[in-house]
Amino acid sequence: MIADIEGSAAEFVAIRRDLHAHPELCFAEERTASRVATLLEGWGIAVTRGVGRTGVVGVIRRGQGSRAIALRADMDALPLQEHTHFAHASRHAGRMHACGHDGHTAMLLAAARHLALHATFDGTVVLIFQPAEEGGTGALAMMEDGLFDRFPVEAVFAAHNWPGLPVGSFAVSPGPMMASCNEFTIVVHGKGAHAAMPDQGIDAIQVAFQIGTALQTIVSRNVKPTEAVVLSITQVHAGDALNVLPDSCELRGTVRCFSIEARDFVETRMRQVVQAIGAAHGARCEFRFKCNCPPTTNHPAETAFVQRVLRELVGKDHVRPFEPTMSAEDFSFMLQAKAGCYFMIGNGD
Repeated sequence: MIADIEGSAAEFVAIRRDLHAHPELCFAEERTASRVATLLEGWGIAVTRGVGRTGVVGVIRRGQGSRAIALRADMDALPLQEHTHFAHASRHAGRMHACGHDGHTAMLLAAARHLALHATFDGTVVLIFQPAEEGGTGALAMMEDGLFDRFPVEAVFAAHNWPGLPVGSFAVSPGPMMASCNEFTIVVHGKGAHAAMPDQGIDAIQVAFQIGTALQTIVSRNVKPTEAVVLSITQVHAGDALNVLPDSCELRGTVRCFSIEARDFVETRMRQVVQAIGAAHGARCEFRFKCNCPPTTNHPAETAFVQRVLRELVGKDHVRPFEPTMSAEDFSFMLQAKAGCYFMIGNGD
C-alpha cells in the first residue's frame, strides 16, 4: 500500500460519498465535473474542462520525457431509484450511482493527488474523467472533441469495480473483456383486420413471431459454435384492442458479441431473415441495426504490464484471469484508438 494514499483514505471516502449523494446522468455531470476540476486545480494540475461536453482532462508533466499514458474514470450515474438508507444515499429521485462510477472517479482523484504531490516519474500522465458511459458513448464524444490529438498518449488504462470478485483481488485477461453493444428495431407492416376475419388481413403479429423464432437460428445454426453471440428480443409492441389484428408490430432488442466480424455477419443475416419472412407472408418489414460500441479488447503487452504490477501489489494468487462478459463498456472506443488495458477490481458481495 502507498502510505500517502492510505493516509488520505478518509478524505477520498468523503469525496466518493459526496459524489454518490449527487448523481448526475450522462452529459449532465456539471456538478461532478466542476468538483473534479476544482480538486485537480487545487493540487496544481493543469485542467481542461468541457472535453466531450462535460468531460474533464488533467495533465501532470514531470522531467523531460516525451512518453505519456492516460488513466480514465467514468463519472455518470444511472436513471435508477436508490432504496438504501445510507446517510450518503442519492438526494435526487430517479438517479443513482449504481454502477460504481462515483468510486471510479474518487479512485482516479486519489491517484491524481498522489502523482501531483509525491510521485517522481519522467513523462506525462493524462487524467481522463469521462462523461456519459451509461449509454451516451461519452468516450467517443471526448475523442471526437480531439482528446488524443490535444492530449497525445501511447497507452490508456481503466478499471471497473466488479461485484462477486473478492475484495483485495483483481481480474484481467488479454483480448476481449466485454462485448460489443448493438441494438435493433424491426417493424412488420401487415394489414389490419377484425380478429374474427384474419383472412382479410396480413397478421403482423404472427409474422413478427416467426421472425423472432427464426432470428435465434442465426446464433444456433449460422454462427460458429466457438463464437459467442447473444441475440435477445427485449420489447414487443403491437395492438390496442382484443378483437383487432393491428396494422403493425415492432420488435426491439440487442446483439452482443466479441468480434466486429461476428457483429457484421449477424447484422447481415438478420436483415436477410427479416425481409424473407416478411415477403413470404406479404408483409413489408423495416430493419434497423445500430452499433453502439465495439468490443472492449485488451492489448497483450499492456495487459501483461498491468498483470505484473497487480501481482507485485497483491500477490499472484489474487490476480485472476477474467472470463469475458456480454456486458459492454464504451472504453472500447479508446482501446480501438490506443493500446491499453481494462481490468476489474474485486468488489466483494
